[in-house]
Parts: sequence; structure tokens; C-alpha cells
Amino acid sequence: MIVWKPNLPKSDQIANIIRERIADGTYRPDEAVPSQFQLVEEFGVARGTARKAVVKLMESGDVYTVRGLGTFVSPPKQPSS
Repeated sequence: MIVWKPNLPKSDQIANIIRERIADGTYRPDEAVPSQFQLVEEFGVARGTARKAVVKLMESGDVYTVRGLGTFVSPPKQPSS
């Protein structure tokens, strides 16, 4: 059971949880992350909230989507020289 922080949108909190799972190796590069429907089920939120979380992850470059296949962990970022 998740304890929501009242001062942070649920979509941000879900995105942060997914980022933590990416960092700890739960979700590996090019591996699928849970679908929006799965996020709705796991966190008990509306689909729009789950969608916002995925969009935040895409905007930050943590995940990418393949139309018809799902959302996947982005490969590690290469340091710029």
C-alpha cells in the first residue's frame, strides 16, 4: 500500500517510483515497464494520472514508447564529451 504525499501530484510520485525501479535494476534497459492499465491497477489511480506519469518519464528521457508494443526503459545516457 502506497502512502501518498499530499504536496506532490500522484503522477509525479508514480514517475519517481518507476525511476527508482529503473535505478535499482527492477526494470532494465529496453525492457518493458508496466502499461498504463497496470499502473492503474497497482497504484489505484485514474488512467489519466497513470498516463501523466508515463508522459513525465518520456519527457525526462527515462522511457520511450513503441507504438503497438508498449513503453520501455531507455538505454543509459552516454556522457557528453
